[in-house]
Amino acid sequence: MSRQNIRYLQNDTLDEGNLQVNVETPSGRLPIENAEVTISFTGDPDDTIEEVSTNSSGQTERIELRTPPLEYSMEPSEQQPYAEYTIQVTAKGFIPVNISGIQVLPGETSVQRVRLVPEESDINPVNNIVIPANTLFGNFPPKIPEDEIKPLEETGEIVLSRVVVPEYVVVHDGAPSDSTARDYYVTYKDYIKNVASSEIYATWPDATLRANILAILSFTLNRVYTEWYRNKGYDFTITSSTAFDHKWIYGRNIFENISRIVDEIFDSYLSRPNVSQPILTQYCDGQRVSCPNWMSQWGSKDLGDRGYSFIEILRYYYGSNMYVNEADEIAGIPASWPRVDLSVGSRGDKVRQMQAQLARISRAYPAIPVVSADGIFGPATEEAVEVFQSVFGLPVTGVVDYSTWYKISEIYVGVSRIAELY
Repeated sequence: MSRQNIRYLQNDTLDEGNLQVNVETPSGRLPIENAEVTISFTGDPDDTIEEVSTNSSGQTERIELRTPPLEYSMEPSEQQPYAEYTIQVTAKGFIPVNISGIQVLPGETSVQRVRLVPEESDINPVNNIVIPANTLFGNFPPKIPEDEIKPLEETGEIVLSRVVVPEYVVVHDGAPSDSTARDYYVTYKDYIKNVASSEIYATWPDATLRANILAILSFTLNRVYTEWYRNKGYDFTITSSTAFDHKWIYGRNIFENISRIVDEIFDSYLSRPNVSQPILTQYCDGQRVSCPNWMSQWGSKDLGDRGYSFIEILRYYYGSNMYVNEADEIAGIPASWPRVDLSVGSRGDKVRQMQAQLARISRAYPAIPVVSADGIFGPATEEAVEVFQSVFGLPVTGVVDYSTWYKISEIYVGVSRIAELY
């Protein structure tokens, strides 16, 4: 962000967005309390705007920050639609981290996760992260077209026997042939949230966000299902190159509303009749790059404004025989969703399992009340669920719905792997 834009934000009454910083151990599953966070404009990092510290859940309060006007993100514009902020994060016993280019959009909450490495750890820290532009605003290579359905029977390639949501994907941070690029192990949901926050604007209509996120989910699961890169001799799942896949950015901020949608639909993908593999749903921005047979991101925004549902948007671009399917299996979780919401009055083994997982999580996140695993969903369990939902950015309802069930399972698995934390 230029100094001219900084003065613009400093001197005018504009819109506001929120930033919350979550500070964690290298595994991303144990919070760091009393970390100090200093916030400034990216173009003027020496001029501090706010200084905050983290609570027992490793989180700062939500900080209101100035942004450009909302209309900048509502239509293609030469004006940058988001403000960029820099944070410096320090904590006793940990190596400091500096992150610049954190994007804050008007009316939305931007969540920046920060992983601090202990001073005496063998881990090589990345302590200076620069977040590049959103692909709708920056200059990135356009996607190289591919067939949306891979001719697996003809090639004889090895594929998975069924569609499985992986626990992790391995992201090659560059073009496939770039042997100098680093590979990152990223949880599947975190990967999708990162890509969506990098390639669309969180200010867009909910139906538009869901249509684009479903396209990202389906594309990614096609790469997983077909073992696309491993069949070519590579040891990764997908790349961060927009010419080949989607833009994934190491260490970038995630938008809260995008995160919530992904939590709701992460096991979904797009199908066509009599096709077993998820469809490789390609798209482009529809402004700088034209793609007549693919979804246009800006066009999908216009359809959302006009009241189209997410499936109507997808069928507008990909045809009327496109439908939403669910994966056969979700890897890396203790047990599957009971297919009914758990709330006050619920009883049984699923309640007992959920309570036991919450009790284990509360050892790492002490703000969450400890509950007994008695299989009876009472007021104490409801309170623990509400605090859990608040800590992890879910709607605070006290009801264990689909999103909350899988978030509890995800966090439980993470905090249980204590041996991997340092």
